[in-house]
Amino acid sequence: MNRTDLQKIADTRVDDANVLLAANRFDGAYYLAGYALECALKSCIAKPIREHDFPDRKLVNDSYVHDLEKLLNISGVKHLHQAEIKVNKAFEANWTIVKDWSEESRYEHSIGEPVARDFLGAVTDPTNGVLTWLKRYW
Repeated sequence: MNRTDLQKIADTRVDDANVLLAANRFDGAYYLAGYALECALKSCIAKPIREHDFPDRKLVNDSYVHDLEKLLNISGVKHLHQAEIKVNKAFEANWTIVKDWSEESRYEHSIGEPVARDFLGAVTDPTNGVLTWLKRYW
């Protein structure tokens, strides 16, 4: 899997999340929107790794997590993220909504419409969405 694959998966999972949200399948919409962020962060991690380079073992091992905060820390864009939060309160609010997402949410069956809608909006807002922002750097 390469950066381009991760980017396509991120975009596809957002599309899937929108379909699920429209079908009142809120748990799935929430999970897939978070998974899209995971893929986007992993694309940022993969960006500096060039073909035929042997990646750092710690970086590789640390990348095999589903924790958005941990992925952000190794993504190479953490400093840009911190700078954006300082100047953009809407982005900060969206990050606050999404940062605690977990792959364990795939087992959730109680996420309601407001939570799913707010989460997907925090991911995809065209101006201040977290995925929108990550696309600048992936």
